[in-house]
Amino acid sequence: MKEFEFRQNSGYLITSINLEKATFQEAIEFKSLIDEKIDEGHHNLIISLNGCDSIDSAFIGVLVVIWKKIRSRGGSLKLVKLGKFDHSVLHLTGAIELFEKYDSVQQAIESYSPPVAFSNN
Repeated sequence: MKEFEFRQNSGYLITSINLEKATFQEAIEFKSLIDEKIDEGHHNLIISLNGCDSIDSAFIGVLVVIWKKIRSRGGSLKLVKLGKFDHSVLHLTGAIELFEKYDSVQQAIESYSPPVAFSNN
């Protein structure tokens, strides 16, 4: 299994992070890969942390930088955090408040669906 897996679904780029620990070194590689994807036109990202046991502050910093870049291009970043992921570092840094969080990739995909417009007629 690759450390970072990318796939597309309904026009959204889904990234799975498959690391025991996401640290500074992995953050550098991940940012480089995501920057390429953003430059290719992917502005709506779902990042699944299901396969990640822990992340450090450097990796959180990269997530924040990606979030800012995506927002400046009119897109959004959604995090999926099921499994063994410990989000306490996100809480301690306050970064947890920046991200839309979902329990599954499917829920994150469904959140992109536009609401049904009702007519008054």
